[in-house]
Amino acid sequence: MTIIGSLCLGWLAFWWAGGIESLGAERSPAPVVQQGPAIELAPIVTTGLRNPLYLTYAGDGSGRLFVVEQPGRIRIIQDGTLLEAPFLDISTRVRAGGEQGLLGLAFHPSYRKNGRYVVNYNRWSDGATVLAEYQVSESRNLSGTEEKLLLLVPQPFANHNGGMVEFGPDGFLYIARGDGGSSGDPGNRSQNRQELLGKILRIDVDRGDLYAIPPDNPFASGGGRPEIFAYGLRNPWRFSFDRKTGEVWAADVGQNDWEEIDHVRRGGNYGWRIMEGNHCFHPRTGCMTDGLVSPIAEYANRPPRCSITGGYVYRGTAIPDLQGIYVFGDYCSGEIFGLIDGSVRPLLSTGLKISSFGQDQQGELYVVGHEGTVHRIIGGAAVRKDIPR
Repeated sequence: MTIIGSLCLGWLAFWWAGGIESLGAERSPAPVVQQGPAIELAPIVTTGLRNPLYLTYAGDGSGRLFVVEQPGRIRIIQDGTLLEAPFLDISTRVRAGGEQGLLGLAFHPSYRKNGRYVVNYNRWSDGATVLAEYQVSESRNLSGTEEKLLLLVPQPFANHNGGMVEFGPDGFLYIARGDGGSSGDPGNRSQNRQELLGKILRIDVDRGDLYAIPPDNPFASGGGRPEIFAYGLRNPWRFSFDRKTGEVWAADVGQNDWEEIDHVRRGGNYGWRIMEGNHCFHPRTGCMTDGLVSPIAEYANRPPRCSITGGYVYRGTAIPDLQGIYVFGDYCSGEIFGLIDGSVRPLLSTGLKISSFGQDQQGELYVVGHEGTVHRIIGGAAVRKDIPR
């Protein structure tokens, strides 16, 4: 796989879809579904970014937006302008290409006071996943470069790295880990509670030498790795917290047929590789589902759709009709969807390769295009399509 600067987006779509293994899989017909609230996209940055993968804010009241670039840089958007100098550049430490790179960024809840933040990336030497802490310099637009390594997880294959990191309302750090890659989870790592792959982890970065284990983690006292919060996930590329309820919403990228959305709860087993969405995967029929948590929604990844990109429950104020709706998208088709009354409903066709959604301090939502763009979601008229269920 070449580095991201010359990456073929078609191959990236292939990887993120998990590999095309059963193109002839039988699918249910596509019913006509009710449309959701009308939205449009307002451009914020259209040039100057290199393969952006995520957008977030520091929580310091500055209004700045921070954009993660896959090759290993963090950029700042200030007052609608992309600053030339990166906030952080660790590109010499990062292996970037395909699904690898600088994948996640989370600012500490007390960042205004302590200047601490966490990044998640693939190590240049071997592709292992690095969770590390950095600290801002005396200049608020420039980070220090000293790295504190928190957690290193070897990756058996190049794909399915997860990559999302976020501090929850409880102050603990949540970390998404994919199943280690290849196709079909050949090592059955997602179901293995002694593995950190195929999981959402939860740690306390304010205690311990590197971190401590929250005492109510499901396996804090045994039965699995104490860092595990939930398991049975394939590639939870993006998850988020509902600002109002604190619930964890995760979009888990499917294998060949089904993309799923999960409410992630402590100790839950979300079924992979036994299940793909609500359907048996291994074995194909008669699989044992006792103790598995079903997704709250799924959709068929019939082309041009291939890979779910998780988003956020909208809690901003600018689009009242969107209030309380989980907004997400598909990387290949560029469609934005809303989960409304348990149904996946189309909101907008964008033409973008949607690598991520983002949120500002006021709860307004942004769309990150992998080819180098950032747009803000606004209310308005939109062109929409039906989606197969």
